[in-house]
Amino acid sequence: METHGKRAPRVPRAVREQQMLDAAVAVFARRGYRATSMDEIAVAAGVSKPLVYLYLKSKDELFAACVRREAGALSAAVRAAVETGAPPDRQLWSGLLGFFRHTAEHRDGWTLLHGHARSSGAPSGEEVAAMRVEIVDFVTSLIGSAARAAPCGPRLPEDEARGLALALVGAAESLAGSSLGGREAAATLMNFAWAGLGNLLTGVTWAP
Repeated sequence: METHGKRAPRVPRAVREQQMLDAAVAVFARRGYRATSMDEIAVAAGVSKPLVYLYLKSKDELFAACVRREAGALSAAVRAAVETGAPPDRQLWSGLLGFFRHTAEHRDGWTLLHGHARSSGAPSGEEVAAMRVEIVDFVTSLIGSAARAAPCGPRLPEDEARGLALALVGAAESLAGSSLGGREAAATLMNFAWAGLGNLLTGVTWAP
């Protein structure tokens, strides 16, 4: 009596979709939005092109899904890394470590967010902008908390705290593309930023 081999187990939709997103992030990061084709993504994911379209509809929707996933993961990593209840400098340090470690461990995702998603013609630039606003808001709240906890010195206005947060986030984004390791990059930025911020919080400001 003839026997047949068992059919391979069906891959759950959620798992298959994540595999496609993993492949898409890698291809988009390497090739950019415009140059990437759905054929390339299908080959990288090891599936047929019709299956990619079935799950993720179009190249625009696929790119948007990649951006949403990577932006959410980065924001979550930064928030999870911050040592709540620690002194202000320790909170900032731990948040920077979380940022640099995540961008180092997810290089394709960071390339997608920081480079290609902001380029002309790529959809979902608003997703990246929203992620950046969320991180800036979070850093602003950390700086505001530090100012309120300072033993002396003038109260730091909200717009000034936000300006400092914007500068800090911009510097972190620039360093994320450097050759420094995560801990080195975080230490470099703390040495650059906290010495000045620490003085500011105690009322020592620079004047021309």
